[in-house]
Amino acid sequence: MFVITGVTGHTGAVVADTLLTAKAPVRVVVRDAAKGEPWRARGAQVVVADVGDAAALTAALRGAQAAYLLVPPRPTAAEPLADNRAVAAAQAAAVAAARVPHVVLLSSIGAQHADGTGPIVSVNVAERVLAPVTHLTAIRAAYFMENWAGALGMLGQGVVPTFVPRGLTMPMVATKDIGATAAAALLEGPRGDVRVELAGPRDYSADDVAAILSTLTGRAIAASDAPLDAVVPTFTSFGMSPAVAALYRELYVGVAGGRVAFEGGAHRQLRGRVDLAAVLAPLVARA
Repeated sequence: MFVITGVTGHTGAVVADTLLTAKAPVRVVVRDAAKGEPWRARGAQVVVADVGDAAALTAALRGAQAAYLLVPPRPTAAEPLADNRAVAAAQAAAVAAARVPHVVLLSSIGAQHADGTGPIVSVNVAERVLAPVTHLTAIRAAYFMENWAGALGMLGQGVVPTFVPRGLTMPMVATKDIGATAAAALLEGPRGDVRVELAGPRDYSADDVAAILSTLTGRAIAASDAPLDAVVPTFTSFGMSPAVAALYRELYVGVAGGRVAFEGGAHRQLRGRVDLAAVLAPLVARA
């Protein structure tokens, strides 16, 4: 039995879909029973639990040969890092209590660092508390291509703003590739303590994003550097708490300074198949 969390989000949905298509036994964990019904209709077991509730998650994990876990974003949290540390601790306790032999964790590029990476610090914590209690495969994913959706509001003005310096080329990955990689790792089984550094087919800059958007829209789009001092007011205008917005400012500083980068070394390095144009096309259509 494979236990999958995050099925109401992009990556968990791909993991569950891939496993069900492969006729593997799947149990999905949801907070709202109604959101589990489409999965039940496809043959999955459905358990209602909060991934930060150790007792409920332990029950959900009983009998699992492997699990896909993540630390869900909490965009309105007043103390996001403290909250996420508590979630990671609860997950580790549940995995240990349920004796789950293999966990695939959604982690992030830059997760080797315990500070200076904004919200990525939370998955550094998750890696460190899960590794001692199970065989851990941490998918250290690059910058999500889908994150560019939040920068498309000015396409009508011919601009795509960016908090990442325009000329900086960096790895990005589609959530579809993340989910597919996680599902493959679950099916492959435990291989000890593994870190997978996952990027898309090639790296991109904000200027590359603008060029792709120009092709998709049929008009000239230019990338425009936005000042870092605009990060917090911009993100709070989207409904994030000031504390979460401040973490994203730290993230962008870490990207520009090279701290948010793959560790390299002996870690497994993979390239996905989905290119940026394929991700941006439906986002543009909805913008």
